Amino acid sequence: MPGKVLIITYYWPPSGGAGVQRWLKFVKYLRLYGWEPVVYTPENPEPPAFDESLFKDLPDNLNVVTQPIWEPYQFYRKLIGAKKDERINAGFLSEKKAPGLAQKFSIWLRGNFFIPDARKFWIKPSIKFLIQYLKQNHVDAIISTGPPHSMHMIALGVKKSTGLPWLADFRDPWTNIDFYDQLMLSSFADYRHRKMEQQVIKNADRLVTVSHNWEYDFIKLGASNTTVITNGFDPSDFPTVSFNKPLKFTLTHIGSLNKDRNPEFLWKIIAKLVNENIELRNDLQIRFIGKTDISVFESLGKYGIEEFTEKIEYIPHDKALQLSADSAVLLLLINNTPNALGIIPGKVFEYLASGRPILCIGPNEGDSSKIINETNAGIVVDFNDETNLQNAILKLYDDYRQGRVSEHLDKIDKFSRKNLTGDIARILDEITSTIK
Repeated sequence: MPGKVLIITYYWPPSGGAGVQRWLKFVKYLRLYGWEPVVYTPENPEPPAFDESLFKDLPDNLNVVTQPIWEPYQFYRKLIGAKKDERINAGFLSEKKAPGLAQKFSIWLRGNFFIPDARKFWIKPSIKFLIQYLKQNHVDAIISTGPPHSMHMIALGVKKSTGLPWLADFRDPWTNIDFYDQLMLSSFADYRHRKMEQQVIKNADRLVTVSHNWEYDFIKLGASNTTVITNGFDPSDFPTVSFNKPLKFTLTHIGSLNKDRNPEFLWKIIAKLVNENIELRNDLQIRFIGKTDISVFESLGKYGIEEFTEKIEYIPHDKALQLSADSAVLLLLINNTPNALGIIPGKVFEYLASGRPILCIGPNEGDSSKIINETNAGIVVDFNDETNLQNAILKLYDDYRQGRVSEHLDKIDKFSRKNLTGDIARILDEITSTIK
């Protein structure tokens, strides 16, 4: 008889964006490994985007349990002067103007009063609801995925009441996340964040995260049962990969691009090269797909290369994948922050599956760099290494002009969503083995 697992997640279709992909794909394939998923998610969330194309990945007859959530975003919109229906960006990303006093105050408010995050008001009602739900609906294990880390606090309450085995999945760190120091926390708020984090670390039967450096950070915080399961790509999203030469030498970035990921020296080097090379000037296109911080466009203007740029707002996931395959180079821009070594953006794996070369700007010893180098999928340049960056762009442009293609597709199978789901299922088998 298959096991049954309750998955507590904030992001779920029709929510779009990077946060939904990981568990949408795990849920898609869990039945292949003897596990029946049950999803618990808000009835009325505030996601950064909507993407109804993701419904195609839901398995037949999936049980999705929803409950209403209250979030303080209408208050936040009034505070910063946003429109009633304006989507709220994550990770300190500002598309229209630099953060003003009201936005800075809202960040302080968020960090000090909405602990662990703005979904905190869903914690107690969800614990109460799920304890009652589980009395009539048997499951063998629970999974929480965060951020938002309120999902872990819900799972903690359910764990304490039911004793069910619990897998806590960290798609991003908690107190080690890149913007933690920007939350303007009081010493008491910092204490509360760290105390909650410790409660999750100490009570979860298994802690899963997406990179080895982040796993090491959790071990330093006291975690003892940790596993790395990276994000991945779904082969079914890539039925065919076109190797036709793109019409332009298009450098494409897909997904959110915040201030910490804005590589100003890249725009500086591109400006230098287009002034020296008329062919590159005629061929160049820089394309941003998704939410892009205003600082990026300010940098492009500073170096006089805004004429080469194209900005595309959020588009459905399948269309974004097609545009990645139509590019000459895919830009992977790592946050220039203290936790950069462990950052592996989810887009890395879909970049790999697109068959296009990757230009990664980030630490040479980082986890993203290791994946690109191991698969021979592109070129890694360290922060502010202008000489190697210039050489990398010229090599990629020469490859484009000569029609050379990347040959790394036979090295990426271990990152398929189906195979990675098998890793999740094995953990579920392990933590339930003494109970089932």
